[in-house]
Amino acid sequence: MQNKIKQFRDPILATAGDVVGFYEREFYTFSNFSSFQVEWRGYLWPTSEHAYQAAHFFETAPELVDAIKKSRSAHEAFVLAKSNTLKLPKNWEVAKIGIMEDICRHKLQQHAYVREKLLATEDVLIVEDSPVDSCWGWGPDHLGRNELGKIWVKLRSELRAES
Repeated sequence: MQNKIKQFRDPILATAGDVVGFYEREFYTFSNFSSFQVEWRGYLWPTSEHAYQAAHFFETAPELVDAIKKSRSAHEAFVLAKSNTLKLPKNWEVAKIGIMEDICRHKLQQHAYVREKLLATEDVLIVEDSPVDSCWGWGPDHLGRNELGKIWVKLRSELRAES
């Protein structure tokens, strides 16, 4: 993928071949680490990252759910979940994308600013341009799965269809 990342001050500047990258830049809004609380499954989570990491353990380790909810940052929630991978449910790899989509959909529904930023991306490809994560982002070689970007593109289409 030879697309270049462009920070848009004005979404009208988008051109074919560009992507909207959201790893610590203007569209950071789409990151699970961004500071948007999310009501999901009966809890108010500090960030969507907290919700996602806790979701790993709803069935297998409820004590971790509470610890993750109380984590002081999204990074702390991430580290706590990663240090307990032996407690993951057996079906996690199958379930995780649907869970992430549900959390992102809730975030979108609950925050007008997120909806505004998502519509501002127009038809530009959305990419979590993480330099390390080849599942949720495009990873170091830009050949990753970009599952989180795909979720935001899908939610953008749904949002437009509702308008």
